[in-house]
This record gives sequence, structure tokens and C-alpha cells, in this order.
Amino acid sequence: MKTHFNMEILQEDNGKKGKFYIEQDGHQVAEMTYTYAGPKKMIIDHTGVDDSLKGQGVGYKLVEAAVNFLRANDLKVIPLCPFASAVFRKKGEAYADVLF
Repeated sequence: MKTHFNMEILQEDNGKKGKFYIEQDGHQVAEMTYTYAGPKKMIIDHTGVDDSLKGQGVGYKLVEAAVNFLRANDLKVIPLCPFASAVFRKKGEAYADVLF
């Protein structure tokens, strides 16, 4: 049986790079990292999810958080991370507005 917990997605951003992540019991259990490539563009370079959370759509939730952030800040993205890139391909038109 899988444990369910509050999947609050947190964000750290220092203006050069950042991450969206989820903590459980004080430990980071999922993250998606990015780097800025100019004032209006970011690169998603890594997505990692703890084995205990696999199959729960956590990676998708991290990408969705990034898309919401991109839209709110009028940014575009280059998803270099293979997972993020696959999500953008699957979502197609729904996420096309934020792709560089």
C-alpha cells in the first residue's frame, strides 16, 4: 500500500537557477531543476523522483508547476531533461505556449 501525503510543491530560485521540489518528513523526495538562459528563458535540466513515489504522477506535477510558473512570469522553456521533454511532447498543444 502506498502512503499518500500532502504533495505541496515548493520552489527555490536564486535568479540564476532553481528547482521545484517535494519534501516528505523533512527529506526531499522529488525535484525538477532548472537554469535560466537569459532574462525570459529557462532550461529544465533534471527531474528526479524517489522510488517510493514512482507511478503516482509526481513528475507530471513538477512539470505542471513549472508551466504555471512560466506562464505567470512570461517565460519560455527548453526541456532538456528527457522526462520533461517527454511530458511536453505528450501534452502537445496544452503546453505549446511556453515552449521556446
